[in-house]
Amino acid sequence: MAFASKLQQSLSAAAGTIVFGMEDGTVSIFGLIFGVAATTSNNLTVLIAGASGAAAAAVSMMAGAYLDAETSRDERAIAKAELRGELDLPSTELAALLPKRLAAAGVNPSLATALTDAVKGNDEAQKGLLSALQSDPQQPLAPSEQALWMLIADFFSAAIPILPFFLLPIAQARIVSAIVTTGLLVLLGVGRAKIAKRSVVRTVIETVSIGVAAALAGVAIGMLIAHVSGG
Repeated sequence: MAFASKLQQSLSAAAGTIVFGMEDGTVSIFGLIFGVAATTSNNLTVLIAGASGAAAAAVSMMAGAYLDAETSRDERAIAKAELRGELDLPSTELAALLPKRLAAAGVNPSLATALTDAVKGNDEAQKGLLSALQSDPQQPLAPSEQALWMLIADFFSAAIPILPFFLLPIAQARIVSAIVTTGLLVLLGVGRAKIAKRSVVRTVIETVSIGVAAALAGVAIGMLIAHVSGG
């Protein structure tokens, strides 16, 4: 039960990473396999190209997610160290620092002045306000955890466009792959819209359009190379 709860929390915290990884895996492999499938009638060729591309892309995205999360963690550690130093400043220096921190947080000047005046002369209130400005809304996942979710999401979604070429003749596989991948892109668009609190219709159209553009680009490049090489 504790494991299930922890897994659910981790999944919720990594929702943005998972959606991004799935979108990347779907779009990049969708373009790759359709570029290959447009120039061959051999399912094995498509499968090798797709599986190799999916594995390489997933590992690359995993490494990128890890490095990004690690950099963010280091930046937070530096910010916390700076905060500890600032909290030890005398009251007058703390009062002078607050307007700068409020401005950096996007607070308009008049409100920043009002907040600074409200806590002026009260060390605890000044320190509390300064701490609140630099606090994280939630504890981020560890870099390794972020990277693992990225790997799973990217590789799983990349498998969706590839799977029909394993199960069906290439002519039917092209059609089925296009349909199921478009369906997945629609779901990803809905997920992106909910996370970013954007228009669902607009976000779905954007997400599907990116996938279609990737597929068309893959087909165009594949056919161009085949034509130039005399294939």
